Amino acid sequence: MFENKNLFRWVSILISLILVSLILWNTYTFFQNFKDEERVKMNIWAKAFDDVNKGNLNAEVNEFSLEIIRSNHTTPMIIMNNKGEYDLHNLDKVANQDSLKVYKLISRFKEENTPIEAKFQGKVLQTIYYGNSSLINKLKYYPMALLLIMFLFGSVVFFFYKSTKNAVQNKLWAGMAKETAHQIGTPLSSLIGWLEILKMENVADDTLKEMSKDIDRLQTITERFSKIGSIPKLNRKDIVEETKQTFHYLKSRSSKLVQFSFETKDEEIYVNLNSQLYSWTIENLIKNAIDAMKGKGELLVKLHQLEDIVYIHVTDTGKGIAKSQFKKIFEPGHTTKKRGWGLGLSLSKRIVEDYHNGKISVLSSEIDKGTVIQISLKTIV
Repeated sequence: MFENKNLFRWVSILISLILVSLILWNTYTFFQNFKDEERVKMNIWAKAFDDVNKGNLNAEVNEFSLEIIRSNHTTPMIIMNNKGEYDLHNLDKVANQDSLKVYKLISRFKEENTPIEAKFQGKVLQTIYYGNSSLINKLKYYPMALLLIMFLFGSVVFFFYKSTKNAVQNKLWAGMAKETAHQIGTPLSSLIGWLEILKMENVADDTLKEMSKDIDRLQTITERFSKIGSIPKLNRKDIVEETKQTFHYLKSRSSKLVQFSFETKDEEIYVNLNSQLYSWTIENLIKNAIDAMKGKGELLVKLHQLEDIVYIHVTDTGKGIAKSQFKKIFEPGHTTKKRGWGLGLSLSKRIVEDYHNGKISVLSSEIDKGTVIQISLKTIV
């Protein structure tokens, strides 16, 4: 089925290219034929003009020649005799007073068409320089206009195909995420049951407490995956407390070589928040910071409020990010790790900006000194 779709796509592209090529070729042929016909008309016009000038025709023929001369209202031309005197037809009258402009027009007309010479007894009496008519000039740009239209049409088709493909992929990823959440749910329910049994077996409280934390964490992860592809519900939450919970959970399970610090001047800052998704974002930023420091360094999470905006900074002392990469690190698939899909930061950006109407960016970074990632969210009362 997939191969048939690909074959159909390539056949469609090939047919489109053939059609465009035929249209362009026919347009070019028509253009050349039109120029040839105009050349024939100009030769007739030159003959009529020459006959009228000689004045050796009878009245009827002379009138016919004059009618031929009068009928040409479109072809711009300059008639120059052997003394260098010239006469302009179908051209701006002002040009008649500007010899420099006339000679420039003669040069242009020579490039467009071969001049026609009026001879008598082998001697050139007049030379007719003529340019392309307005119709020919319009036809000259027609192939370019056609190519532009085809390019725009192709672009629209390409972007439509790409957006459709991305939509299908997003739907697939959302379905896989929900299925993962469903699959985790079954053993998770079993683990909760085993934890209750262990409580009755007089297992040490510290051990049970940590196991309970890990099970809660699995439940949180399950809820995160179940929310992918759907609009999350936001509730009034204290972002200081929400950040602390994720911070302390990761601190207790990270290398002791990383010095964790948490700073805030405010006890409570309320925002509209989805706890599971926000926790996922902070977790991604902290884990990325630890990876950037290769498991050793100083990590600071800092919150402060300025007017109606709360800023969350995650600062590390890692390898840093080049300025040219500040925006690219949030693109799906972008990663500098040997392992990983490059989805953590792009997912964080979607959670912050699409779901919470906030902003996430690289506030500052220096190579081999560290990076500061900033999240900004609007506060509520």
